[in-house]
Amino acid sequence: MGLFQTLFQRYSQQCETSEKHSDEQLLTRYYKATADQALSSLQEVFSNQRNYKIRSVSKEHGEMFIETLTSPKIFLVATCITVKPFETAVDFTASSDKKSIAGIYPALRKQISEAYGGLDQKLTTIGAGKRGRGIRP
Repeated sequence: MGLFQTLFQRYSQQCETSEKHSDEQLLTRYYKATADQALSSLQEVFSNQRNYKIRSVSKEHGEMFIETLTSPKIFLVATCITVKPFETAVDFTASSDKKSIAGIYPALRKQISEAYGGLDQKLTTIGAGKRGRGIRP
């Protein structure tokens, strides 16, 4: 990644995971669970913490909308998709309307990493990246 691209990324107000992300911590994670089990585990992770408020859960779409109650205000959207029976992909999108002189991207990245960490404790991780072939726990 070039110097200017890295610099501009720091000031980005959105961070999301994907199959082929250049940052290992932002690769899609795969879990040995159904989409409903993954969504329930996400609800447990975020409802047990005071800093988060679950704003919306859509079991039909496998999505959850979470808001942080601390500063900076960050919005997380978690998406759970069943890839195969008992194999579910979980992706996150974090965004903020707040700007910072130091850049908000590191805080967004940290929120996603913490969310994956909580989910890793609840579910069995298969892997990350393209169909779970990337990093292993």
